[in-house]
Amino acid sequence: MVENELPHLSGITHIVWDWNGTLLNDNHANLAGLNGVCAAFGRDPVELDYWRSCFRRPLIACYEDLLGRPLTGAEWARINEIYDSHYRTALPACRLADGAPEMLVDWTRAGGSQSLLSMAGHDALVPLIEERGLTGHFLRVDGRRYDTAEDSKAEHLAAHLEALGVDDPATVVLIGDIDDDGRAASAVGANALLVASGMMSRERLAATGHPVVDSPRAAMELLRR
Repeated sequence: MVENELPHLSGITHIVWDWNGTLLNDNHANLAGLNGVCAAFGRDPVELDYWRSCFRRPLIACYEDLLGRPLTGAEWARINEIYDSHYRTALPACRLADGAPEMLVDWTRAGGSQSLLSMAGHDALVPLIEERGLTGHFLRVDGRRYDTAEDSKAEHLAAHLEALGVDDPATVVLIGDIDDDGRAASAVGANALLVASGMMSRERLAATGHPVVDSPRAAMELLRR
């Protein structure tokens, strides 16, 4: 299905934005973090296309496949520290998605509302949104405040919508860049619109059955039809 044949999403009044790989173009920072882990654990570095073909949640299982063995709790904690260190070093060079924040302004002017939900840690996320001057566009900004057994956004999205006081999830669309965004939206009765500019290939996103576009800008064009 090509973009101009995508179904119209009607009745949407609220957007829940994902951050990493969606509003923020941080693929190269993610790859820097990943390859920092690979170097520390004696694995050859990987290319972005490879990672986009296998990245998934739960993350620990994904990294166990990458490194070819089970990981202890201590090793997983070390992986997170190494990844975060390399990611933070690369983060200042990351740019916002093309068209942001103008498209955020346009959606609000058109009468819509929006919020942001990320699986990045909440305490680290909030200052990043403030530094980029985006906080005022969102009714609410939530990062990951706790871990779940499934390592999925679904439970976090349910709490996010409850905190927003959303009565009808069918009026909500989650715009994100991985299949878990689609699963989370379906779990709460919301819509999903997936962008192929982040950490998962278009083919894998299309397999979810949710609409897929090239970019956040294309997502907004679809919503405004």
